[in-house]
Amino acid sequence: MKKKLREISPWKILGTLSQKGPGPGNMGVIIARAGLGKTACLVHLGLEKLLGGEKIVHVSLEGTPDKILSYYDILFYDILKAAGNNNQEEISSLLQRNRVVLAYLNQSFQIERLKENLDNLSKQMDFVPDTLIVDGLEFGDAPREVFEEFQQIAQGIEAEIWFSALAHRHITEVNERGIPYPCNNIDELFALIAQLEPVGSGVVLKILKDHEVPVPPDASVLLDTKTLLPK
Repeated sequence: MKKKLREISPWKILGTLSQKGPGPGNMGVIIARAGLGKTACLVHLGLEKLLGGEKIVHVSLEGTPDKILSYYDILFYDILKAAGNNNQEEISSLLQRNRVVLAYLNQSFQIERLKENLDNLSKQMDFVPDTLIVDGLEFGDAPREVFEEFQQIAQGIEAEIWFSALAHRHITEVNERGIPYPCNNIDELFALIAQLEPVGSGVVLKILKDHEVPVPPDASVLLDTKTLLPK
């Protein structure tokens, strides 16, 4: 059943890539303008990881833990509904055991504080995440050193780290490798870069960078704007 649920995920496109994702010790990012579904896409990524048996820490700089957990419940229900299954107790229990939400609201986020929280999770709960999801970090304001420190965290605990990056309609900068603002000047720090773009009545999730190899032509998927599930 878990395999069937994962096949419904928008992140099934990772299966078309050379290494199926950033990989332990590496970072990935999804770029999108406001309102296109960055948070929902990251929650779907979290569900994809959880259904694969991984442990995740979801770091939110904008939403309360209750709000983030509600997101997971809603999108998980959407996946179950799309799969035609209503028996969610066993899988839901697995998701809860392997997921921790850390919220840093009102500009309270500091990289050292995150390191302390991750260390406490490891020592007190024996919880070491396979994936960190970081939602709400302002790429336009964050210095390069912040991402280099995140990279050190990823390598230190051998985890993937995924970010959301807010793009702006009026900023059209794109580097020579086709990577748009706000990642155009730091793209070498990320093993995988994805983008959400509106198209017609839906939104397209496409891969812009896959490590150092060419991105396959089928590395994109059309998503429903309400559920962010593949159309």
